[in-house]
Amino acid sequence: MPPDTLSATFAALADPTRRAILARLTSGEASVTELAEPFEMSLPAVSKHLKVLERAGLIARGREAQWRPCRLKADPLKDADEWLERYRRFWEESFDRLDEYLGEIQKREKKQGHNRFQTKEDGNGRDN
Repeated sequence: MPPDTLSATFAALADPTRRAILARLTSGEASVTELAEPFEMSLPAVSKHLKVLERAGLIARGREAQWRPCRLKADPLKDADEWLERYRRFWEESFDRLDEYLGEIQKREKKQGHNRFQTKEDGNGRDN
């Protein structure tokens, strides 16, 4: 995915209203009026959000007589998810390494008879 398309996708997703509109469109096509219902904003304001989503390729607007339905186009989301997957793998591998390291420390401390959470008061981690 070219960086400019990816940037447009993330810019469109940066706004909670636009994310809510996309969430609504997962259940099917909707008109601008239907999409505007849950928001306390004018139809022109909702239309501006829809234009951002359309420029990012996240929605398509049709024409059926007087009705202009909007529908979700998920391909840019799939591309963004694939881009994010590299970082997800990085963090999962980092957490796995951290988990292994903490396990080694716990084993070492157990062998040495140390528990860093015990206090000197009663030896079980609670103050008397």
